[in-house]
Order: sequence, then structure tokens, then C-alpha cells
Amino acid sequence: MQKMRLNKFISHNTNYSRREADELIKNGKVTLNNRVVSDMGVSVSEDDKVKINGRFVKLKKDFTMIVYNKQKGELVTKKDDRGRKTIYDNLPRGFSKFISIGRLDFASEGLLLLTDAPAIATALMQSDIEREYYLKVKGEITEEVKSAMREGFFAADASKGAHAKSKIKSMNFKPFVAFDIFGSSGGYTKFRVIINEGQNRELRRFFGYFDLEVVELKRVAFGRVELGMLKEGKWRYFSTSEYEDLRDFLQSNKIRY
Repeated sequence: MQKMRLNKFISHNTNYSRREADELIKNGKVTLNNRVVSDMGVSVSEDDKVKINGRFVKLKKDFTMIVYNKQKGELVTKKDDRGRKTIYDNLPRGFSKFISIGRLDFASEGLLLLTDAPAIATALMQSDIEREYYLKVKGEITEEVKSAMREGFFAADASKGAHAKSKIKSMNFKPFVAFDIFGSSGGYTKFRVIINEGQNRELRRFFGYFDLEVVELKRVAFGRVELGMLKEGKWRYFSTSEYEDLRDFLQSNKIRY
């Protein structure tokens, strides 16, 4: 294992978040090689001996993955200061420390992956694994939009479709892997897209650039993991084959967890 910040090491191998790890360090609860840690920025390796309240932090050698079918009107966050419902309100308490792999915004629905291994969450979020979505937009998919989907483009102003408080203004959109337009009726168009990145509200921003409002967005697959018949608000563990695919991905990309 390469060296990593102590708070990150603790969050990777325990149920503490990085913020909670910082508090433990600040309060003198953490020792490194039998000495109380005073430097918040210290880095550690797997050969170091880290204790919290006198108990060894063991390197996590295994991990758990779940698939959740997010409902519209749920937030992908631990807490909301406005008291809105989050996915963790609906998931069993045992998953309260799990990390979501990417997010689906308040109005979006569908497949969401969660894990107890932060390194795996980061690796999957940053990967070029294909993500499949079904969308409904207000307006027509013109040849200009189709061309942009095929070729990608840079938008100096990609604020339409973004969250009001987002600081990200410009965005470089890669070409879509594939798309199928099912048809238009009543001023709306339904279609399927496959992309291989997950930028902040990427699809809403992409279509917003062309003044197309996304009124429905549902993720149905992430790589070979599919939503299938999983009902809204329900979850399941990864299947054996899904775990095997993920371990192959981790090994080929030399991801340590």
C-alpha cells in the first residue's frame, strides 16, 4: 500500500468518516506506532500500527457492494439541513456508513451502487465504465443535438440544468457511447443513452445547453450491473458474477482497498 493520510486510512478501514477521524486525532484518541498523533497531516503505510482508543485498526481485506433503486424525491446524502428524505432513511441502518458511487439528483431515479470501501467507490466513480440511462426531455432532438451526442463538445456555459449552487460553470462533454431515440409525442421525446463518465449533472447540463429540459431521468445499468426487476426503494447485494467482474476490474487497474 502506498502512503496515505491518516484520516483517510482510518475511514478506509473502519466505520469512521474522515471528519470523525479528524476529531479522534484532535482529541488524542489515535496512536501511531504507540505514540499519540499530534500532526493532523501525517501519512501512514500498511506497516504502521494505528490504534483508536487503544484498539488496533485492522486493514480491511474484504468489501460489500449493494444495488439500490433510488426513488424520485430522495437525496443521495447522509443528512439534509432542510429535512428532506435521503436514501439512508430508506436503507437498513447497517448501510448508514456506505458510500454512494456517484449521485443521482433529487428528481432522478434508478440504479445506485453503494459500498463500504471508499477506495473502490473512488475508482468506480473515476472509471470509464458505461452508464445507461432512459430519459424524457421537453422538446425535440434535432440533428445539432445528435451531432453533439456523437462527437462531444466543450460548453463554456453549462449552467442550464445544473444545481443553483453549483460552482461548476463550464463542462467538456465526451461523445456518447450510444443513443437510441424512441420517438416524440406531445412535445416530449423519449430515448436511451449510454455514456462512460459521470460528471456533475452531466446529462441535465448537456441537454440544457440546447434548451431541452430533462423531465425524467432513470439510470438502469452501470457496466454489467443492471437494475433489472428490482423495485423502487428496494436494494440487493451484488451477485457472485458481479463481484467477480468487480474484482477483475480492481486487479486490472491495481486498485488497493
